[in-house]
Amino acid sequence: MTDDFYETLPILTDFAAAVQAKAYRPLPDDWTLGFADVVGSTRAIADGRYKAVNFVGAAVVAAVANALDRRPFPFVFGGDGASFAVAAGDAAAAADAIARLVPFAKAEFGLELRVATAPVAEARKAGRDVRVARFAASEPCVYAMFAGGGLSWIEDEAKRGRFALPPAPPDARPDLAGLSCRWGVAPAKHGVVVSLIVAARGDDPRYPRLIEEIVRMASDAERPVTLETLQAGDPAIAIAYETKTLRTAGASALRARVQAAVGFALGLLFVKFGLRAGGFDGRRYAADVAANADFRKFDDSLRMTLDCSIGFADKLEARLAAADDYADWGLYRQKPAQITCFVPTVGGRDHVHFVDGAEGGYTLAASALKARRLLKG
Repeated sequence: MTDDFYETLPILTDFAAAVQAKAYRPLPDDWTLGFADVVGSTRAIADGRYKAVNFVGAAVVAAVANALDRRPFPFVFGGDGASFAVAAGDAAAAADAIARLVPFAKAEFGLELRVATAPVAEARKAGRDVRVARFAASEPCVYAMFAGGGLSWIEDEAKRGRFALPPAPPDARPDLAGLSCRWGVAPAKHGVVVSLIVAARGDDPRYPRLIEEIVRMASDAERPVTLETLQAGDPAIAIAYETKTLRTAGASALRARVQAAVGFALGLLFVKFGLRAGGFDGRRYAADVAANADFRKFDDSLRMTLDCSIGFADKLEARLAAADDYADWGLYRQKPAQITCFVPTVGGRDHVHFVDGAEGGYTLAASALKARRLLKG
């Protein structure tokens, strides 16, 4: 049986060690890869809809997690979507979950979601691998990281129309319990929030050394979400988004809106005054939000969202430009960061918080990477 493969992997606590090749273990052949992204996300962000794009991207993780009864599985949030892998026994449930997201994204946000799944064995037939590691952002919160090229492969294949899943019926809805967007943007403390993607071009041995150097450089920057920068989001937007998730569970529009409004108000009060009730500790929760945020990860490429000075951003960009002949990269600067949250249980500490730049972030960094790749031929 390979279903418990992911849960048996060692948990790494040093991010510098977690980006090294020796940290990763190959997924079993009978596992399945999944991919979903918002089609036309760059245009949607240009229209000011970056929060909707991020919310739908985070919904991919929430939908699959709930379909799997919240058993651990490896996933990575990509800004305008997510990639993941599931054991053979969970493949059908995961596929159904993301297929149900397609009509939801269209009906609630007017966004087209592309969804696909493919066997890990197919990636290996194509000359790619799928290797996984586990990294603890904090003691209770563990994220997956991927290497080997398999996630890049399924993304490319999905965008060519291969392995596409048919959308669920128009009235189908995913289970998005626990998905929320109550926090507002976190303004840069040091000048700018940088969203960065650095991908390998081929198997150049200089690439791993570049990644290690960038990770070391990043120690001079700061995580973009801290207790100091956390602040409540726009109530109207937060309540509207949470209402949409509550309606997927069958609640009426009125009941869902009231529940979302009460949840937003209570959450704000508990965090602001450090209140405790029923296993929920407002002060500890806020600290965990900052600690659990996924501002750095590796999914066949290094992804980081950093709060830094303009001088540091210039230095980082110059270092990447010097690696143009063996690495593809994209860097986007903006003033704030934002988070979208998945809180499986009210009292638990394993809630996850997906970080992106609040004015385009990873989506526009990816666009810059692709443009640079095209120029290189």
